[in-house]
Amino acid sequence: MRTTNHRAPRPRRGRGQAFGIPLAVLAVGVLACVGVTLLPSSGADAGHHTEASVAAAPASVPSRSGSPATALGAATASALPRPASPRPSVTGIPRSAASSTPRPASLAGRIKPGVAYRGVATSYAAGDGGGSCLYGPSSDLMIAAMNHTDYESAKACGAHVLVRAANGSSITVRIVNECPLPCAPGQLDLSTQAFAKLAAPSLGRIPVSWTLLSPAAPDMISIRYKTGSTRWWCGIQVIGHRNPVAALELRTADGWLPLPRTDYNYFLSPGGSGCGGAIRVTDIYGERLTIDKIALKPDVAQPSGVQFTRR
Repeated sequence: MRTTNHRAPRPRRGRGQAFGIPLAVLAVGVLACVGVTLLPSSGADAGHHTEASVAAAPASVPSRSGSPATALGAATASALPRPASPRPSVTGIPRSAASSTPRPASLAGRIKPGVAYRGVATSYAAGDGGGSCLYGPSSDLMIAAMNHTDYESAKACGAHVLVRAANGSSITVRIVNECPLPCAPGQLDLSTQAFAKLAAPSLGRIPVSWTLLSPAAPDMISIRYKTGSTRWWCGIQVIGHRNPVAALELRTADGWLPLPRTDYNYFLSPGGSGCGGAIRVTDIYGERLTIDKIALKPDVAQPSGVQFTRR
C-alpha cells in the first residue's frame, strides 16, 4: 500500500542565489583588507608627506578604467612635492655692475651721491689754492668754490666733483672754497686753470652739470689742530678725505663727544673735552674711522694712515 506525503514540496534554489551570498561576503572582506592597508600607521613614517596624502585619498573613488590601484596611483603622484624652480645665482652678477650702483648716503647734506646737479660754471683767480675751507696752499689747482647754498656751512669742503660741459668736456675738481651770494644753487666757481679745461676762458660763464665722486687713489687722511689749540680748547680739521666728512667725535671719559662744525671747516671743542685724545671721523656713507696717537700740535698736518672706502 502506498503512503501519501501531504507536506508541500520544497522550492528548488537557483544556481545564482546559491553563489551570491559567498561572493558578497568575499567582496566585503577584500574591501576591509584594502581599508586596513591604507590606514596610516601610528609608528614609523607617520609624518611622511606622501603617505599622509595617499591615506587621505578616498579608496572608494574608482578610476576611469575601474581599477582601484590606478586611482590610488594617481593620488600618490599628485601628492608628491614638485621640485622648486632654480633661483638665479648671485655669483652670476658681474662685479662691475654691482659696484656701479651708488650706495645710499644717509648722512649726506645737500650734495648727495648719484645725483646730477645743474648750474653754471664761472672762474676766479685761485692764487695759491687756498680758500674758505682753510686747507692752505695747494700745488693742484684743479679746484673750485661751491656756491653758498650747496657749501652748507663747510659740509662741501674736500668733496670731489666731476664737472661736465655741454661740449662734452669734463674735469674733476676738489672743493676748497665758498662762492658767496649771489652765486646761485648749482653754480661752481672754478679756478681759471680748471675752467680752461672745459671752455675758452673768454666765455667766462658756461652751463654745466656736476656729480659727487669717490676718487680712486687719494692720499691718506691727515688731522690738523687749529692754531691756538690746547687741552682746554681745540679745533680739529680733516684733510685729504676721499668722501665728504659728516661728523667728528672725540673720546672722553663719558664716551664719544660729537663736535660742532664751523663754516671755516674746523670742528670745535670749546671746553677742551677730548682734545689730544682719540678722534673718530665719519663720512656721509656712515663709515667710521678711529684715529689714535695724534699729538696735540697746532697747525701741523699729521698723517693718520687711514682712508675712507671708495664708493
